[in-house]
Amino acid sequence: MVDRSTPPTGPTRPPLSGASLTLRLAGIAVVVAALAGAFAYVNGTFDPQRLTPKKLINVLETNNGVHPGFRRNHAKGVCVIGHFESSSEARNYSTAQVFSEAQTPVVGRFALPAGNPYAPDSAVPIRSLALRFTQANGQQWRTGMNSMPVFPVGTPEAFYQLQQAQSPLPATGKPDPAAVPAFFGSHPESAPFLAWIKTAKPSASYATETYNSVNAFYLVNAAGQRQAVRWNMVPVAQDAAGATAPEGSDFLEKDLVQRLSAGPLRWQLMITLANPGDPVNDASKAWPDGRKVLNAGTLVLDRTQPQLNGECRDINYDPLVLPSGIEGSDDPLLAARSAGYASSYLRRTSEVSQLPAAKQEAQQ
Repeated sequence: MVDRSTPPTGPTRPPLSGASLTLRLAGIAVVVAALAGAFAYVNGTFDPQRLTPKKLINVLETNNGVHPGFRRNHAKGVCVIGHFESSSEARNYSTAQVFSEAQTPVVGRFALPAGNPYAPDSAVPIRSLALRFTQANGQQWRTGMNSMPVFPVGTPEAFYQLQQAQSPLPATGKPDPAAVPAFFGSHPESAPFLAWIKTAKPSASYATETYNSVNAFYLVNAAGQRQAVRWNMVPVAQDAAGATAPEGSDFLEKDLVQRLSAGPLRWQLMITLANPGDPVNDASKAWPDGRKVLNAGTLVLDRTQPQLNGECRDINYDPLVLPSGIEGSDDPLLAARSAGYASSYLRRTSEVSQLPAAKQEAQQ
C-alpha cells in the first residue's frame, strides 16, 4: 500500500509522468521494505527523540528514492471504479449504511507495495487494494488491504528499525548485508510473515488475489455492542489463481483492463469475528481458524482509470476514515498509517508546483 488523515477530497493536480527507472530488489530485505505504508502515530505525537511521521517518510525516500508527485509507497497502481452490493449478514453487527443499502459507490486503487512507480510488476510478490466507499449519508469508509496474511512486525518502531536496517550505507551505497538478518533475529514476532514470504510468488493478476485488512477493527451495532473483526476481499475469479507472473514490467494493469473488457470483476467481503482473547492490537499475529465469518456482500468493479488523472489519484486511503458503525482498534499501526499517509499526501501534492510548466503541458 500511500497517504492518510486528509480531507475526503484533495486538490486537483495535473497528470504526471517520468522516465522509466529500474527497481533493484535484493532478497527478502527489499521485499519487506516494500510491503506497507509509512508509520507514525496520529498527529505525530511520538516521543520526538524516537519517531515522527517525517522520520518515517524520510527513511522510505532514502530506501526507495524520491519520485515527485507519487505516493511514497504503493507508488505504482491503477484506479478502479465500481460499487458494493450489501448482503444482510453484517447488518446486525454494524449500523454503517454500507451494510444496509443495496449499493454503495466505490473508487479503488490496485497497486504494487513499492515506492518506485516504475517498478516491474514481478518485483514483489504482494499486491494491494485500497477502497473508498461513499455512503448515501455522505460518510466514507476507506480501507487499504494487502495480499499478505499478516504484517511482519507489530509496532511502528519496529517497522522503522527494519527500514533503517535496509538503508544504504554512505561508504558503499548499499545496505549492510548483516543488518536485516540481525533485525529478524531480534524480532521473533516476524516468524509467521517470514514463513509466508518464503513461498510467496508474484501473481499474474490483480483479479485472483485475496486482499486482507491485516489490522483489526470494530463493528458497532445500534445497541452500542462492539465486535472485533478483520476482513478479506475474496475473488470470485479463480481461473489464473497461482499462475506464474509473465515477463514484462506492466502486465498487471493490462490483464485487468482485458478482464474488465469482458465484464465486471467481483470479490466477496468476508468479515471474520474475533473470539474473546484474540489479539486485536497486533497485526503480526493471525487469528486461529474456526472463527465465525460473515459474507457481508459483493464488491463489483467494472472499469479502470489511469492513476495519474483518475478519481483515485487525489484520495488518501486512510484506514481510519470510517463511518458510524465501524471503529478502529487500538492497534498502533492503524494510527501510525493514518499520520504517515497524511505526511506522504502533503509531500506529493506540494511537488506538482516544482514541475516545469512545459512538462505539465506535455502531460495533459
